[in-house]
Formats: sequence, C-alpha cells, structure tokens
Amino acid sequence: MRLLVLGGSMFLSRAVAVEALRRGHEVTCACRGTSGPLPVGVRHVEADRTGELPAELVETAFDAVVDVARHPSWVRRAVASLPDPHWVFVSTINVYSDNQTPDGRPGTIALHHPVHTDEDPTSGPEVYGAMKVSCEQAVAEGASSSMVIRPGLIVGPDDPTGRFTYWPSRLADGGEVLAPGAPEDRMQVIDVRDLAHWIVDSCESRREGVFDGVGPATPMGELLSQMLAGAQLASVEPVATSLTWVSPEFLEERGVAPWSGDDSVPLWLPSPAYDGMRSHDAQPSIDAGLLVRPVAETTRDTLAWLREHPDATITGISRERERELLAAWHSQGRSAGQPQGQ
Repeated sequence: MRLLVLGGSMFLSRAVAVEALRRGHEVTCACRGTSGPLPVGVRHVEADRTGELPAELVETAFDAVVDVARHPSWVRRAVASLPDPHWVFVSTINVYSDNQTPDGRPGTIALHHPVHTDEDPTSGPEVYGAMKVSCEQAVAEGASSSMVIRPGLIVGPDDPTGRFTYWPSRLADGGEVLAPGAPEDRMQVIDVRDLAHWIVDSCESRREGVFDGVGPATPMGELLSQMLAGAQLASVEPVATSLTWVSPEFLEERGVAPWSGDDSVPLWLPSPAYDGMRSHDAQPSIDAGLLVRPVAETTRDTLAWLREHPDATITGISRERERELLAAWHSQGRSAGQPQGQ
C-alpha cells in the first residue's frame, strides 16, 4: 500500500507512519519537518499546508491518505488535490455540542455547527470542534471513500500534552495520592499505538463510516488501580501507595483546574457537565476492529518513556500543592486514603 500521512512528525501521525512501515507499506510523510523527527524509512516531502500540496504528491498514485489537520482550508485543498485515495480523517470528540449525555456515539449526539474558516484553534474547544466538523464534511464530500475517527484522550509514549503523563509519574512515587471526584466516575483513554494500528487497518481495508476513537469507559477507581499496577511493573521496588478521593467542590473552591494545566488534576472533568465527554460508547469502534490494550501496559510503557526523556511534558499540580490540598482536606475531618496494591 502507498500511504500518505499528512504530518508524521508528532504523536499520532508519527505512530501511524511507524505502524505502516512495520507492516511493510510505502509511506510518504508530507510536512514541514520542524515539529520532530520523522520515522526512519519514510519518504519525506516538505509541504506547507497553508498553500497547495506539492506537485510530486498530487502526481503520486496513493492508495490511502491519513490527515489529522484542524484547519478547514487545509483539508479542502488536500481532498480536492487527492480525491481518489481512501481517506482516514482524524477528528475529535470536541465536534459534539453535547458533553453531558453519557454513552453517546456518532449519530446520537448533536454536533457543533461547522466553522468553515481557519480560526485560532486555541480559542476554545468549541471553535476547535466546529472547525473539525467542517473538515469532516470536506472529506465526506470530496473523497472517493472515507472514514472519520473522533478520538477522545490519546495517551501513551511520546505524548506531548502532559495530560496523561502526570499519572504514571505520580503513581510511581507512591505515598498518599490525591484522586479527584469519586471512584465510580467514568473516564476513557486510548493508547496512541492502538489508534494507529486501527487507522492502518482501516486504510488497508478501506473501512468507511464515522467512529469515536475511544477505549472503554472505566470507573476512575478501576482506572487508577490499573495505572498503579502499570507503574509498579516499571519500578524496581514498588512503593506503598494510597488513594484519597477528594470532592470536586473542594478542588474547585481552591482553584484547582480540571483536565490539564500546571495547577490541574488531569483526567478529572466536572460532573454532570462532562459526564458524556468522558464516557462515549466504545463498542461500535471495537466491533469495527479497534483493539485496546490494558491501561496497565500503557502506563508501564509511558513511565519507561518518561524516564528516557526527562524533559518530556508533565502537567498537573506539584507535589507540594498536592500535600497542601490533602492537609486541608484532612483538616476538615475527611478520611485518609485506602492502601492500594503494592
């Protein structure tokens, strides 16, 4: 298969190129090449998506194209130049305007109205999602065949966001760990390697349709227990660890942010406003071939990668801030954590 990856130097698009190379496919990565190293073995065509695709791409008979772009004009131009290959477009669950309804899937949750202009994607998840809706429409209307994947939180080695890396790092240190919300609150993640595997599978089979790229929605108590098991697998000497569940109201009163950022607790999203965003129905994607590895394995491998790359991004509250919050929680007579597996 001749595969064109529009990108290839960062996280998911790079993982797609690596997986396709592993299978023996001929892979071309079109990007500026400034965001990171490209996988050894790809053909690199320097391309600036703010303009037309280079002629050498347009003149190549690709079997499939994978695109992760967020700017509608970029996608429209690319599809117009390469309408014949099978397209797999990587969108986002931010396309949904309803973040509250649990167990949703494509076709059951309303989308944002599309924004067809190239706006600043950092202006908010709604604008970002609305631009992705426009990108999805361009692919559906312009490509001979296509698949749209809407991932949630993508995690694993090479993660540049720091939203997941906080937890392997923190759990490996042991001690009393602040756990946000309640053990029964659900959250879902998807390993970047599993998503890449599914994308290449879908290129090979020319799978069509719209799917959420998410793993099973799992209670936070179980998720953190799996992550702790993975962190201990990567540790020479596992340390004693306990989880203390702290209410969202307590965290909000003290200015702790959800999801991401330097003063946040990652993987925490307020309930009920985001009950749907963290618990999409993964079964249609699993039925369509998505294979999901254990979270413990993802955690183990992420922690190993962090140790090899000490400058990798890790966001979230500092250990000092965590100790202050836990002390304040206990000063109100709240219970201490329960010991976890050692």
